[in-house]
Amino acid sequence: MTRFRLSERVPTHNLYRRLAELVDWRFLYEETKALYSHTGQPSLDPVVFFKLVLVGRLENLISDRRLVEHCALRLDILFFLGYEVDEELPWHSTVSRTRQLFPAAVFERLFDHVFAQCVAQGLVAGDTQAVDSAPVKANASLEAVLEKGQVSARGPLLVTGELVATAPAAHLVTAPAHQLRNLATAQARRQGTQSGALGAQHDKARLLSNKTHYSPTDPDARISIKPGKARALNYLCSLAVDTAHGVISHVQADFADSRDSLHLPRLLTGLQQRLRAQQLRMHELLADAGYANGLNYALLEAQQVTAWIPVFGQYKATIEGFTYDAEQDVYHCRAGKALPFRKCDMTADGTGLKIYWATCSDCQQCPLKSTCIPGAKRKQLTRTLYDAPYRRAWQRQQSRQGQRMRRVRQGTVEPVFGNLIQHYGLRRMNVRGQAGAHKTMLLTAVAYNLKKLLKHRVNRQVSLAMALPQPILALIRRSQGPTGRP
Repeated sequence: MTRFRLSERVPTHNLYRRLAELVDWRFLYEETKALYSHTGQPSLDPVVFFKLVLVGRLENLISDRRLVEHCALRLDILFFLGYEVDEELPWHSTVSRTRQLFPAAVFERLFDHVFAQCVAQGLVAGDTQAVDSAPVKANASLEAVLEKGQVSARGPLLVTGELVATAPAAHLVTAPAHQLRNLATAQARRQGTQSGALGAQHDKARLLSNKTHYSPTDPDARISIKPGKARALNYLCSLAVDTAHGVISHVQADFADSRDSLHLPRLLTGLQQRLRAQQLRMHELLADAGYANGLNYALLEAQQVTAWIPVFGQYKATIEGFTYDAEQDVYHCRAGKALPFRKCDMTADGTGLKIYWATCSDCQQCPLKSTCIPGAKRKQLTRTLYDAPYRRAWQRQQSRQGQRMRRVRQGTVEPVFGNLIQHYGLRRMNVRGQAGAHKTMLLTAVAYNLKKLLKHRVNRQVSLAMALPQPILALIRRSQGPTGRP
C-alpha cells in the first residue's frame, strides 16, 4: 500500500507553505457569514476562494479557467488550498460567480488585514507616501463601441437618426455643448489633415470619445490614450505606496477618462483612514504633475501634509513685467500702476479664477500702452483661485529637496506598477464593471504585499543567524592560527 501525504511532499521553504502559515485566514468566515445561507447545498468555501484568486495573482494568471487547470497540477498549491490530490477543484464558473457575490468591502477587509501585518513587521512608516496611476486594459473591445443617443426636443431618445423607446442614462450624451463643439472641431480638423491617407475616410477612422460613445460590453470602461500607446478601453489603477519598503498602502479603480488630479481627494480619504487605523500619520505626499491641482494643494495644506507635486506646465509663478504684493493682493506694472483684485470668475469647466485689472484712466494715459495693451482699454490679469498654494508648491519644486523627492517617487511607485502589470496579472481585466476592477486591483495589491512580508521574514532570519555573540567570535579567533586557519 502506497502512503502519500501532501504535507510531507511540500518542503518547508516553499512559497505557498510559508504563505499558509503567514496569514490566519479564518477571519474571512466571519466577514462572509451574512452572504451564505444555513440551508441548501454548500457553496464554495470563502477561504478557498480567496486563496484561489490570490494564486492567480501570484502566478500571473488572468483566466479563471486556466487558473483552475494550473492549480490541479501543482502539489504545493493543492496543499495551500487544503485539497488532496484526488479531490476535484471548484469549477471556474463557480469562482466567477463567487467573485460577483462578495462585495468589495470583503476584499478591502483582506487588504487591511495584510496591511496591518506589514505595519506590525515594521515595513510601513506612514510618514511619506508616493502616489501614481496607470491604465489597465478593460475586458471589452474598442471595435464594439456604440454611439450614445441624444434626447430630442419632443422627449423620445434619438439614436443615429432613429427613435427608440428607452435607454439607460449612461447611454445618453451628457457632455456640455461647448465640449461637443470642441470635439466636432477636432474631428473635422483630423479628417481634413488625413484626407489623403489610406483609410482616412473609413468609419473606424473617426475620433472616438467617451462623450459620444460607450461600450455595451462594459459601460464602465472608458476610452483613454497615453503618449506612445494606442487608444483603448481602460480602467485607471490609482496606487499609494509607502516609501519605507515599497508596501502598497492604498489602491482603487477609477474611470480612465478623467485627469489624475480629480481622483486624488478620494484616494487621500481612503489612505488617511487606513493610516489612522494603524496609528500612523502622513506628513508628505509625492506625486507627478498629473496630480497638480489647486484644490489638491489646498486640501493637503489643510491636512498639514506637504505636497511634493510639481505644478502643471502652464502655470507661471511670475508674470513678466509685473510684481505681486501678497499682503495687499495687488499687482504693479512697470509704470507703477496698481492692478488690484476685482472679482472671482469660473471657466466653463468649473475652474475658479481671480481677475485683476487697472483703471481705464491709468492705462489710457500710460506711455507704455502701445507695447502693453495696444488694442484694449485697460490691462487685465487672470490668475487661478489657488494661486498661493500653487506658488508654494512651485517654490518647493525648485528646491534641492524637491529634486530629491522626485527621484524618491520615481524609485518607489513606478517599479511597483511595473511589477503589478508584468508579474501579477494586472495587464488586463478578466472582469467587467468598476466594482469588479476594484476587487481585482485589491487582490493584486494583497498578493504584492504578501510577497513583501515573506521576503522580510527570510531576511530577518538570515540577519539573526549572522549576528554572533562577541564571546563566540573571540573563541573562534583564538582557535585560529596566525594565518587565520585552525
